[in-house]
Amino acid sequence: MTMMVDIRKLSFINEMAKVGTNGVADNMSKLTGEDAQMEVTKTNFIDVEDIESQLDSGKRVGVRVRLLDPPHGHILILFPEASAKKITAIMLRDVVDDMGDVSGKMARSAVEEMGNMMASGFIDGWADVLGRAIDIAAPQLVYAPTEDIVTRTASLGGDDLALFFDSDLSVPSYQIEAEIYAFPDLEEFVEMVNGIDVQPA
Repeated sequence: MTMMVDIRKLSFINEMAKVGTNGVADNMSKLTGEDAQMEVTKTNFIDVEDIESQLDSGKRVGVRVRLLDPPHGHILILFPEASAKKITAIMLRDVVDDMGDVSGKMARSAVEEMGNMMASGFIDGWADVLGRAIDIAAPQLVYAPTEDIVTRTASLGGDDLALFFDSDLSVPSYQIEAEIYAFPDLEEFVEMVNGIDVQPA
């Protein structure tokens, strides 16, 4: 199986990143009632050992979601700690009157739910483009320095290379920020992309 991407399909990989992030922004806009904006900042194949140099420092809270169908792999949704606190408030605003009463378990559950919703939006976008259903496992809560989470997730695929989708989400009214990283199984992803029939413009 070739690991080379048909050069005519490179723009398609960028398009997949955009479709996925648009799905995330749509879901976030529905939840907050505000216009969420999402930008794909990087899309490239990168050595797993070099990923750390591409990341911002600081701890992140979020979820790791495993894809149960091709192209398999994992999606990461990460929030800076300040954004995670704001997300907790949004998710629980109809449940509690005083955020001081929120337990750690409730806060974690809120972040898990938000992360799962965002991951679903991303993966639904991919499924539409690829014309197939992609189921996901239950989200796994993660909390650690960014480089630890991302490099650990990238290494789960067992590849020396990773397809690194780096995207930033912002909801200006709430000052919420989020980062999304996608690490599909590289061989499966390349095979699927090369099999797509891209019509000439």
